[in-house]
Amino acid sequence: MTTDRRSVLAAGAAGVAAAATGTAPAHAAGPAHTADGAPRADRGRIHREPFGTLPDGRPVDRWTVTGGGTRLRVLSYGGIVQSLELPDRHGRRANVALGFRDLTDYVAHSPYFGALIGRYGNRIAGGRFTLDGHTHRLPVNDGPNSLHGGDRGFDKRLWDVQPYRKGDATGLTLRYVSADGEEGYPGTLTVRADYLLTARGALRIDYTATTDRATVVNLTNHTYFNLAGEGSGSVEDHLLTIAASRYTPVDHTLIPTGRLTRVAGGPFDFRHGRSVGAGLRAGHEQLLHGQGYDHNFVLDKGVTSAPGHAASLHDPGSGRTMRIETTEPGVQFYSGNFLDGTLTGTSGRVYRQGDGLCLETQHFPDSPNQPSFPPTVLRPGQTYRSTTVHVFGAR
Repeated sequence: MTTDRRSVLAAGAAGVAAAATGTAPAHAAGPAHTADGAPRADRGRIHREPFGTLPDGRPVDRWTVTGGGTRLRVLSYGGIVQSLELPDRHGRRANVALGFRDLTDYVAHSPYFGALIGRYGNRIAGGRFTLDGHTHRLPVNDGPNSLHGGDRGFDKRLWDVQPYRKGDATGLTLRYVSADGEEGYPGTLTVRADYLLTARGALRIDYTATTDRATVVNLTNHTYFNLAGEGSGSVEDHLLTIAASRYTPVDHTLIPTGRLTRVAGGPFDFRHGRSVGAGLRAGHEQLLHGQGYDHNFVLDKGVTSAPGHAASLHDPGSGRTMRIETTEPGVQFYSGNFLDGTLTGTSGRVYRQGDGLCLETQHFPDSPNQPSFPPTVLRPGQTYRSTTVHVFGAR
């Protein structure tokens, strides 16, 4: 992205915490609420432990970060959010992120559970794009298209992870260098992602990247949420609000047509809040293309220098809420359409269609081939910057 289209992160020195020893058991911060129900300020804690070995012998770590009543577990493989534990309206904790118990399942057949996605999140038509007169060919791994960075995107790479503190937030810095030509993308891309829990338990993800050659970049996180708790069943009763008056319709291969279509009055109208399942069986052509929702919503706020409101989610049963703020111009709402009962999650329960949903903040799918969409080109001397914040609560 060009720097004038990207967020500008707040300046400030950030001290790196001393490395965790990995010898003590992970310890949660606990709900610790004030008299008015708000979480107390919590400096947060970090813990590291082994989480298995990749087929090539490289070890994978699991990092646990606690703060403000939230407990986050992240893998060095794929930058994966393995679990995210939150209290409900009664203070009872549950993991609200779909995932696996062990590394083997993530390596063998994960549908991007919790993963850090890149070099380009979402689809690129035909597995190709042209930049500065040169056509670059990418792996085709989703029908005729390239999806989420190709066969071995950032979700399948081993990241360098270090403890990190920034102001009152505690978390992790993940780093990865993507070589020139990796998965067909030009330029050596140096990537940093900071996963931070604030003192009030919000999850903030800051992405930055630089390149030595013109390339395209679109980073996001692919966590599947179920605010009732992972493995608890369908999310169709969750109430979803998306601050978007338009969305990008897709063809039968889920590539945007280039049009921006009004959501008013149809199953894509989440501006005032509605249950996830309310329009799923409406017979709308777009829902047939995706077997449900798998669409980019054009946020009314556009690209912003600071995170602005994008979406909110509420589970009436548990009372848990999530508000998403981002600098990005779009959010991909995916209703878990392709969960087919063949995957067993961390709870030991099988995941079926609609047992989780994704809200992936992003630039639009296929932007490198769609001149009317916000640009995703990054050039030498520029810095890609993007921030998304998940604010949790219960009522």
